[in-house]
Amino acid sequence: MTMFEDLLQAQKEFFWKGHSRDIDFRLDALTRLRDGIKSRENEVLDALYHDLHKAAVDAFSTEVGIVYDEISYALKNIRSWAKPEKVKSPFFMWPSRSYVQKEPYGSSLIIAPWNYPFALLMVPLVGAIGAGNTAILKPSEISAHTAAIAEKIINNIFPREYICAVQGAVAETQALLELPVDYIFFTGSVAVGKAVMAAAARNLTPLTLELGGKSPAIVHKDAVLADAARKIAWGKFINAGQTCIAPDYVLVHNDIKDNFIAELKKVIVDFYGEDASAHSRYCRIISDRHFARLAALPDKNKIIYGGRMDSAVRYIEPTLLYPSCWNDEIMHDEIFGPLLPIITYTTLDDIIRKINERPKPLALYLFSDDSAVQKLITAKISYGGGAVNNTILHVASHFLPFGGVGPSGIGCYHGKASFDTFTHFKSIVKSSSRFDLGFAYPNNKRISLKLLRKIMK
Repeated sequence: MTMFEDLLQAQKEFFWKGHSRDIDFRLDALTRLRDGIKSRENEVLDALYHDLHKAAVDAFSTEVGIVYDEISYALKNIRSWAKPEKVKSPFFMWPSRSYVQKEPYGSSLIIAPWNYPFALLMVPLVGAIGAGNTAILKPSEISAHTAAIAEKIINNIFPREYICAVQGAVAETQALLELPVDYIFFTGSVAVGKAVMAAAARNLTPLTLELGGKSPAIVHKDAVLADAARKIAWGKFINAGQTCIAPDYVLVHNDIKDNFIAELKKVIVDFYGEDASAHSRYCRIISDRHFARLAALPDKNKIIYGGRMDSAVRYIEPTLLYPSCWNDEIMHDEIFGPLLPIITYTTLDDIIRKINERPKPLALYLFSDDSAVQKLITAKISYGGGAVNNTILHVASHFLPFGGVGPSGIGCYHGKASFDTFTHFKSIVKSSSRFDLGFAYPNNKRISLKLLRKIMK
């Protein structure tokens, strides 16, 4: 038996004994998780700086604070979420009562990415704990400093047979995916997501995939341009563009393109100064490999702002590319960096078709005050989630389920959606043993097709 097989067996034994099912146990575990993070909060912030050059204020707001928020919301609501849900019974089942019982899947495997390495490990864990599961956590080896502190926090708080963080690279992740766990939660790229789904299929393991894609920002002709530029620049360049729901490219109406581009250039300087490399809140690319991929993407003839790069510190300046086209190389795959192509359009019907012809994006952002335009775009384009006259913020609400659709992901989480994701909804009919209509029995002479049609109409 390998180390991982032994770990899973220990977690299964722990789960079968019923420890994690107890609501008080779950609440205590979440409280201990919160307190454990708080006790090492400065170490977490320091690790995020070393991995991504992420300033403390951004590390807290996008990584640590969101975990506290999820824990607080779960602590207030788990008892009500976990209660059996009474539902109606059809007439032909009388005398019976029906209800849905919420039960944990069992042993879960949570695989986190490197771009928000703390939040995207811990937020799913809140759901797994709240629903009553055990968990094996696999932080990304690419964000090594954050992985190390996450392992220290988790393994100092919880016994390994309940929750355990393990380290490793591709080989270890593949070994974990071979385990017959009861649920897999993966956040990462589309390519790796396909491999995770294939591995899950071998054991028929249910899973959630939080992936990515090319998320558009549409700036219609009635948009408030200064507002649109400010919110797009913030959403795109936070974390140096290494955000799965960052605006991947901008579609701007032809009538306002020049004014919008002028506003966008101005707001980048307002945010980061003339030299973003000197700004304390501008991040760096995670690794040399990712830097090299991004450095090769832009068409230098289309750079209208930015473009400066420094491989020694993995710095890429906020960069605007115009006029960009749908068939440019940079438009083939998700960018995941601070490069922003700008494409013009004349009719909404044209871009609706163009977006729908491509893989469904994880997010979409529309800038327009026209309610008819808002209704048209949100109704006619399929995407995971998004915002009107804003970017990114939908991911921060524990009241909204967050997830993709089609190639951008399967399933959702945050708030109650996290609890539901790690929960099996067991349907139960409770019938009387003292009275039985006997409709289905073959010796029932009173039943007929005509009667059945009336009963089951």
